[in-house]
Parts: sequence; structure tokens; C-alpha cells
Amino acid sequence: LKSNPSSNEEKEAQTQLTKSDELQRLHSQALSAYQQEDYVVAISLLDEILAVCVWDAELRELRAECYIKEGEPSKAISDLKAAAKLKNDNTEAFYKISRIYYQLGDHELSLSEVRECLKLDQDHKQCFSLYKQVKKLNKQIESAEEFIREGRYEDAINKYNSVMKTEPEVPVYATRAKERICHCLSKSQQSTEAIKVCTEVLQLEPTNVNALKDRAEAYLLEDLYEE
Repeated sequence: LKSNPSSNEEKEAQTQLTKSDELQRLHSQALSAYQQEDYVVAISLLDEILAVCVWDAELRELRAECYIKEGEPSKAISDLKAAAKLKNDNTEAFYKISRIYYQLGDHELSLSEVRECLKLDQDHKQCFSLYKQVKKLNKQIESAEEFIREGRYEDAINKYNSVMKTEPEVPVYATRAKERICHCLSKSQQSTEAIKVCTEVLQLEPTNVNALKDRAEAYLLEDLYEE
């Protein structure tokens, strides 16, 4: 405005200044809502600010935290991915993305993201600890799947039992492991045991198509045609 004091410039400057004040007010309200654990309100306010301040990494990280607290980790991922690009050496964002993928049961994407963290800082304690865990789990699952492809069902069952010991805290891995054990038992014609394990999976996930098919195969072996 000082360099070009025309009425048009003044109007534009005043508009931007008013918008800036409004955004600062919204920012204060969003932080207050976050501190009071009112994450739905915080997200709504951050949506308004980020519509204007698209490239603000810290606001995106804050909204991602709100999404995580609200049990919507998939929405948090897109904000964290943007924050990882917008802020140099953002190891924290890569770590959080990797943890979310891990909790969701996507061990391969988790491994890929935690490697990005370690590329930036190979001594990052949290990332290195997570990397070791995910790498071990990933290797066991790959190995078990290889056994299944080769028809080595007993070896695959043992390997999936190891998967459940490696990760006892995140339920999705136990469910997936049991689903694959159910498949192996059905394929190796251990029908009674297959029915038992498949039923355990279906109690957790009633619409699990793989477990339904494998249990059906086991019922056929037992001549239980109605079932």
C-alpha cells in the first residue's frame, strides 16, 4: 500500500487485513477447542483456515491429530503426507504415517513410510524401533504366504502363529493370521480344526468372504451340506 497508494490497493489491503484478523481468531478458537478435547469443532475451524492457508504444515499436523483422536486415521494420513512434503526433514510426520498404516494392518505401506523417516535421520529412535518391528512382521507374513503358494500348509500355520506372537497388541494382525490359518487347515483337509478357526474369524468379522469360503470347504469334507 505504501509503494502504490491507490484506492484499489487500499481496498485490497484492507480486505486482506480483515481476512487475516478473522483467520487469527479462528486459529485461537481451534487451539482452544483442541485443548478442551472438542476435536469435531477443532476440525471444522481448521477446515476453514486451511481453505485459505493451504500450505500451512503445522495446521495440517494439528488437524491430523484431531482426526486420530476422533478415530479417523485414514483422514489423518492425507494431512500428514502433505505436512511431510511442506516441511523439510519432517521425520515426525513420516513416523506418524507409518504408525497409522501399521495400526490399520497395512504393514507394507508402514514399512515404506518408516524407511522415509530413516532416510532423513538414521538415528531416529522411534522410527528405528518401529522399523525393526514392522520389518520382522513383514518378513514373517511374506514367508507364510510363500509357504501357502508352495502348498506347505503346516509351515504356513506355524509362521502365522509366529505373526500373532510378534504383534499381540494390534488385533487386525491376529484376525488376518487366523483367517490364513483357517485357509491352510481347510486346504490340508483338517476339517474339524478348520471349522473351529474359521468360526473364530467369523465371530470377529461376520462378512469375511475368505473365511466363509474356507469354512464351506471344511463343511463339505465333513458331509455337512446344509451348513
